[in-house]
Formats: sequence, C-alpha cells, structure tokens
Amino acid sequence: MRVRDEEKVKLVKQTAIKLIVEDGFEGFSMNKLAKACGISVATLYIYYEDRDDLIISIAKEEGDRMGDAMIKDFDPEASFEEGMRVQWRNRYAFISENPVSGLFLEQLRTSTYQERFLDDFMKKFKHVIARFMHQVVERGEVNAMPFEVFWSIAYSPLYSLIRFDREGQSLGGKPFKLSDEVLWQTFDLVIKALKN
Repeated sequence: MRVRDEEKVKLVKQTAIKLIVEDGFEGFSMNKLAKACGISVATLYIYYEDRDDLIISIAKEEGDRMGDAMIKDFDPEASFEEGMRVQWRNRYAFISENPVSGLFLEQLRTSTYQERFLDDFMKKFKHVIARFMHQVVERGEVNAMPFEVFWSIAYSPLYSLIRFDREGQSLGGKPFKLSDEVLWQTFDLVIKALKN
C-alpha cells in the first residue's frame, strides 16, 4: 500500500477548491482535478472513495476552519454588542484572508451538499452561539426571535458588504471598496436594529 503524501493531499484540496469555485460542482470531476494537480486519477482514489467523499471531506475541513475562526476570542458571556463585534470581525477576517475558501463555502450553501455540510459545520459553532444568545436574551439585551430573523438582520448586511467588496462594485455598478468606517457604521445600525 502506498504511503499517504500529505503535500499531495494539500495540493489536491487547494486545487479542488479552486476548480469548484471556477467551474461549479457541475464542471468539477476527478479527471479534471487529477490533470490540474499533475497526478493520476488512481492517486485520488487512494485518498478519497469518490468525488462526493472528496467534496464532503474538503467541505468539513474548510467548515471547521471557518467555524474555529468565527469563535476565536469569542466569549459567550460577553455583552450582545461585544459578542457581535467579535463575530463580525472574525467573519470578515476569515473571508478576507481566505477569499477562495469563502467562495467555496458559499457555493456549498447553495448546492446539493448543503445539508451534509451544514450539519457538520454547525455542530461546533451552534453550541457556543446558542449559549451566547441564551445569555443576551435572558439579560434582556435582545428579544427572543426566530433564528432566521436574527441571522437576516445580524449577518446579511455583513455578507452583502463583503460581496460588494469582492466584486468591486455595489448595485448599479458604482465602484465599491469596503472600508473600516463603512463596516462599523453598518454594524452600529445592525446592533441598533436588534437591541431592545
């Protein structure tokens, strides 16, 4: 049996993410991946059972990386505003520092892999955030609300700004570059909307 070459595995993962971002899941194949990596297709099957196993494996690793980044320096006992500020900072930093991974994770959310990806991704993160939200609701800092309502108000503005920044333009084609001033001005409005 051949020994697992960790450098090759790393190359396969990075190349797979890049190809999926460029070509989508429909345009992604093990043959295309092997060719882009300069390895044989048989080598891929040493590391992964099939295409789905490869995608789910990479999705789990990237989701774990993002989940770890989102809860870095996050205190579930923090005030609502401080906890949310850490969340915004961490999410923005992760996507800024890992733009291809951010696009890959975004594509997962709108794919047939969404459910399997989110199940793993949410396990670690959900416990910490649920504790935080329970605390801030109990302290009366925000009202209880459905998760979907909270997420739409709390994070959609951040992800819209990030998308505008990535595309280099806002609606109507107006040039856009995300600044700290705009980021935190938006954050202040989000906090104002969510606080009692």
